Amino acid sequence: MIKQKLLPLLLIAVIFSCTSNEKSEETSTTETQPAQASSNEPPEVLKQYGDEMSTLTGHPAIASAFETIEAIDEQTVKDMIYLTEIPAPPFQEEERAKAFRKMLEDAGADEAWIDEEGNVLAKMAGTEGSKTVALDAHIDTVFPMETDVTVRFSGDTLRAPGIADDTRGLSMIIAVLKAIKAAGIQTKANLLFVGTVGEEGPGDLRGVKYLFEKSSEKIDSWISIDGGSIGRVNNKGLGSKRYRVTFKGRGGHSWGAFGIGNPHHALGKAIDIFSIAAAEYTKEGPKTSFNVGIISGGTSINSIPFESSMDVDMRSVSVERLGEIENIFKESMQKALEEYNASGIRDSVVLELTKIGDRPSGELADDIPLVQRAMAATEHFGVEPRLTRGSTNSNTPIALGIPAVTIGRGGDGGGAHSLHEWWINDNGADAIKLALLTFVAEAGLEAETVISR
Repeated sequence: MIKQKLLPLLLIAVIFSCTSNEKSEETSTTETQPAQASSNEPPEVLKQYGDEMSTLTGHPAIASAFETIEAIDEQTVKDMIYLTEIPAPPFQEEERAKAFRKMLEDAGADEAWIDEEGNVLAKMAGTEGSKTVALDAHIDTVFPMETDVTVRFSGDTLRAPGIADDTRGLSMIIAVLKAIKAAGIQTKANLLFVGTVGEEGPGDLRGVKYLFEKSSEKIDSWISIDGGSIGRVNNKGLGSKRYRVTFKGRGGHSWGAFGIGNPHHALGKAIDIFSIAAAEYTKEGPKTSFNVGIISGGTSINSIPFESSMDVDMRSVSVERLGEIENIFKESMQKALEEYNASGIRDSVVLELTKIGDRPSGELADDIPLVQRAMAATEHFGVEPRLTRGSTNSNTPIALGIPAVTIGRGGDGGGAHSLHEWWINDNGADAIKLALLTFVAEAGLEAETVISR
């Protein structure tokens, strides 16, 4: 876990690099890739799931829920604006979590609570209750607490850090809950509405990891809403390993102490050794990447630093290759330490490696029911589904073999993880309907559900 005092520096670096570290934003740099990159053919939606969607959307209760989503669309946008203007960096999500919990209660949740990790949960009991299906969006954003998150309007465009990633997802969950309650929808499985903490970079998926590793809640299917337009069905997790590398020495004056170990010099050697070895390794095989994203240390130009550090990110579509490049990284760091300390310096440097991120890889078959339902629901709204690979909350359940997908928040938006993030309500209600339809289909609509009047 990153120390609290280092968090603002790390987050500011993320923001102003204008990268989109975890998302699949069509209008920004993206790490999400088509899951079927080797084929130009769209993924196949099996007929039985298309038929299932036709049956569901023909049910009066689903039709009523869709009408509610349209009717409350303006309020849903207001909910999004309200939540956006509550700062929520990783490890500092408490105030937004409290607000989200209150909104779930006001929307009609049977009960809502905040767990020990800080996640917000609300449950609606199913008629059978032997299965639980979760609908998730993450509470945190990448922006430091002092960031101005005031929502500004430019015509029909809403602009604010975090407006789409992922505050839109939170407002969609509120709308889904309101629509289900208003229509009197009953499902066979339990419905779990979730706002997770720690999805963004330094949070390292801590909220969803807690739910699947430590929580008493047993979740059988998982649906995340996070980034992108309608059409995205993320069923493959892009795993990553992240480390902070720190070389330490005595430090001193650049002239008077010349000749003692210099942590910056050791760090430079480490980057060189690792880059050469990792570049050779990544030339072939399933896609694997490496990156030195942040370098810090030193006090002045005429001082030998006492500490030098870098943050390293490694990713792979393959669990095995992710482990192998991690080993290459560790061996390279140790080799750099030994070679530098043997180079004739006085007062050798020491090395510290701290793991600051560990996101699992995994893949789910295209034909499992949840993936098929998400694709069939997408087709119902006249959009061709795209199976993708990404780094989202779904990584954790996917790696465990639990049915999970991440779907888009809809509308039109861009600039994720930047101060100029924006979103337009371009048929945004359709994404909410899609989320509800997938959610209810996976939970099983109770045959005796009658439209609420």
